[in-house]
Amino acid sequence: MKRSGDSEGEKRRKRRRLLQELGDQKIPFLGPSDQGFQQLWDSSYSGLVLRRSCSLPAELHNRVEAALLTLRRKGCLLRDLVRIRDRDVFTAVSRALLGEPGHTYRYLDTRLFAIPWHSEDSEVKCQNCCDPDLRAACKALWELNSFFCADVLQLKEGDTVTQCIKAGEVEAKVKCEEGDTESKHSEDSKNSEGGDSGESKQSEEGDTESKHSEEWDIDSKHSEEGCSGAKPEGELETVSKHSSEDEESCQVRPSEVRALGSEHSEAKCSSTAGTQPVAQLKDSLSGYHIEDEEEPASKQGCSQPSPLQVCTGPVQFNVTLLNYMDPAAMSQLKEEPYYGMGKMAVGWHHDENLVSHSPVAVYSYSCQDNKGESGEGSSREKTCWRIGLKVAWDIHTPGMTLPLESGDCYYMRDDLNSSHQHCVLAGESARFSSTHRVAECSSGTLKYIQSRCQQALSNLRTDPETGSHSLLGLLPTTLRHCEEIHNEVEFEWLRQYWFQGQRYARFCSWWTRPMEQLEKDWRLMETMTMLFLSTVEEEEEEEEEGGRAGEGRREMAETLLSALTDRHQQRQTWRDRCHSSLAQTLPPEEAPVDRPFWGVDDPGMPLPFDLADIINRVESLLWRM
Repeated sequence: MKRSGDSEGEKRRKRRRLLQELGDQKIPFLGPSDQGFQQLWDSSYSGLVLRRSCSLPAELHNRVEAALLTLRRKGCLLRDLVRIRDRDVFTAVSRALLGEPGHTYRYLDTRLFAIPWHSEDSEVKCQNCCDPDLRAACKALWELNSFFCADVLQLKEGDTVTQCIKAGEVEAKVKCEEGDTESKHSEDSKNSEGGDSGESKQSEEGDTESKHSEEWDIDSKHSEEGCSGAKPEGELETVSKHSSEDEESCQVRPSEVRALGSEHSEAKCSSTAGTQPVAQLKDSLSGYHIEDEEEPASKQGCSQPSPLQVCTGPVQFNVTLLNYMDPAAMSQLKEEPYYGMGKMAVGWHHDENLVSHSPVAVYSYSCQDNKGESGEGSSREKTCWRIGLKVAWDIHTPGMTLPLESGDCYYMRDDLNSSHQHCVLAGESARFSSTHRVAECSSGTLKYIQSRCQQALSNLRTDPETGSHSLLGLLPTTLRHCEEIHNEVEFEWLRQYWFQGQRYARFCSWWTRPMEQLEKDWRLMETMTMLFLSTVEEEEEEEEEGGRAGEGRREMAETLLSALTDRHQQRQTWRDRCHSSLAQTLPPEEAPVDRPFWGVDDPGMPLPFDLADIINRVESLLWRM
């Protein structure tokens, strides 16, 4: 089917030409120590809200950080084997999904199944599925989620920064400002070397899901691995409105906030120093846009432009994607190519599979190590994790970077996720992120797929005495609906679940029984397909004897052929994925399981696994009509 707009190949060509035109020059971007930073934030990135670590309750920090370390210690954070452009690749980050019981999150042709967080509502149902330590960790992240739900829309429109200033922090801020200036000079010399123009294959973020990134996406859903202390690149100076000894946050309006170091014009980043050349580039590149590489076709998670909406009413984040990444453990990190922002842990992307214009909340935690505090200048810059932002499809608006201290949180509100893109710029330390989102779950919950099974099986009659089965209705539309559900259960649920090996059952038994029941329902659907096939072939025999054409039989046969062909092709694809060279590198408990699979002589299965012969029979039948 012909796609609208530029093809994927055309997008790649445009991106390559853009990078060639830019050469060693970079599009401007601003950080907190640059003049005009706050004005840029207010005018072009107002949907971003920063909440500093000190404005969250200390007890909540302690519980959340202990929970993240517990999940990593237990081995719950694992790299995903995802599908990109018809090939399998490992994510650069390790992750796990937590959320409402029975919820899933789908990205890059991969469905993650949520470990249920043990909220007060679900405690009784879930209390025996995890060991006590894991249960406590899940509950701590539910408490963080509850905090975000209550807090994310509390800020007034136009508020850009949530901060607090503790007594004695002024001196530290002055030192931080000096360090920022030196860091930026160091970054200038680094940026002058130019960025890598190749495709990134290791960017993902723990808090965005998008298939639109230069490498792949994974912000919210992508995260990082690592552990070491890092000091922020710089902080924003605020007017102190409250004492923060009790850890109350100070909400400061943009007009009251300025970036430290803004009076030092020499602290500007190298990309802003070349304003004139970049201005000239704008004319020659007027036909280009900066956008994530491609947007693989998917039923879920496309960040397509939509009418501007502001999320109103209470926010209910239903899942969080936990990410962990240790830059030191990675073979290489890609340079951010357009602005020269530095090494990317997660490439440019939108978060995907979200309710339209819903906010995203991210908690960032950099683990401490035994190296001590970093020094100033380039060493300090390397230890700082930052988020980068840009306006999608725009080379005229400068980009923006924001340093993150351990424990800092940020919100992406309004239309920021759909109109902008973000990346994660690696620090030296390892980092966790917990990315809370309102996942679009209309077709992604256990309740949903169970209801679909009921719909399909309502067309199957079982004789209470003999146990034999028969179809209640033979309308082509009814049969088509049942076969669609059959394929959905097998490929969107059973094979997705088992492709990720034993990871879920190892840590949490919540999904074990539901998946067993789904497999039982799927087996009954195999029986329904067998009855469907028998009906089509029997009617042909009756027509040959009676010499008349069966009404609607061709449509029935075409419906059956379409469903079987799709099923056969998808089974072969999943078999290939399960036995790929990459899959073989995983330990047995994480390796993909080719399930459901059965041999040709399995008496418990009504139809063979390999459907080639049956497809040939149906095709021959259609030729004879």
